Amino acid sequence: MSVLGRTHRTQAERREQTRTALLDATIDCLVDLGYARTSVQEICARAGVSKGAVQHHFSAKAELMAAAVEHLTEKLRGRLAKSISALPGGASGVAAAIDLLWEGYSGTLSTAATELWVAARTDPELREAIRPVDRALGRSTLEHVTAVAGDLPKERAEILFWLTVNLTRGLALDAELGGDPQRRRQLLDEWKRVAVMLYEDTSP
Repeated sequence: MSVLGRTHRTQAERREQTRTALLDATIDCLVDLGYARTSVQEICARAGVSKGAVQHHFSAKAELMAAAVEHLTEKLRGRLAKSISALPGGASGVAAAIDLLWEGYSGTLSTAATELWVAARTDPELREAIRPVDRALGRSTLEHVTAVAGDLPKERAEILFWLTVNLTRGLALDAELGGDPQRRRQLLDEWKRVAVMLYEDTSP
């Protein structure tokens, strides 16, 4: 194996490490500072890289933001897929899947995504950058969840999934605003009860 080959791989690994550091730092800034106070300078300081490194990897701030959320969702999607694949089928699997979706769509992902979506309302470039990331996460997770639903009609499985996603996003926003955690738990438990009932009423 040539020295040139080893050098080339080392350079590629360094580029990937720099990119990952930038994405992780971007998520940290969004969570800690919010979108308005997240600057490229702050991201670079946290990542330990120069501003030139950002320009080498990303052509615009919106592209960096979208890539950071995609980076985070890819990690969460992998964890969700592994956890969902281990769930039992039937009604008990539906309830457990809702818990997993709540875990995935709340926390760090919710905080970062909320910051970006609020900013995207008045920033068309940012909106166009993050929309496909959000849609890809939804499609991928839906595929895993419908597998748990077993023989449930596809349309009903999709309705249950999107109702769950929108509920968990709303509850995650409630948590960001300092809402009552006991109330969130009650609402989530009530939705699990309703979802299981709907599953049992429509399953063959």
